[in-house]
Amino acid sequence: MTYAAFISHATEDKDDLVRPLADILQRLGHTIWYDEFQLRVGDSLRRSIDKGLASSQFGIVVLSPSFFAKQWPQYELDGLVAKEIAGGKVILPLWHKISKDEVLAYSPTLADKVALNTASYSIDELGAALSNVLKGT
Repeated sequence: MTYAAFISHATEDKDDLVRPLADILQRLGHTIWYDEFQLRVGDSLRRSIDKGLASSQFGIVVLSPSFFAKQWPQYELDGLVAKEIAGGKVILPLWHKISKDEVLAYSPTLADKVALNTASYSIDELGAALSNVLKGT
């Protein structure tokens, strides 16, 4: 299966942002790789994530303090960066409870990307903006 987007996030951001956003994007007709949609008991986490990353056109990356503090989101980001280096725009960043200065301190290349800030948009507005990018998939 091919996915329009893979959502990379920290578990701490699921309830208030990621789950509702994944639901909206699916309702808008996009195929989304989101762990709660894809992973089943007994699945290999690494293999499932690698398969999801490889088969997704875009990566929606929820940058937050929790994201920067955890290993799995870093692993996913590494995969998305490798895809982007190999062929064009892949990473679609969302800044969640984080400032540009904090992103810049972590990664100047991520801070350079146009991002959506969750403090400025509702979940519905975020979904619509991301959907406009995903429409070609």
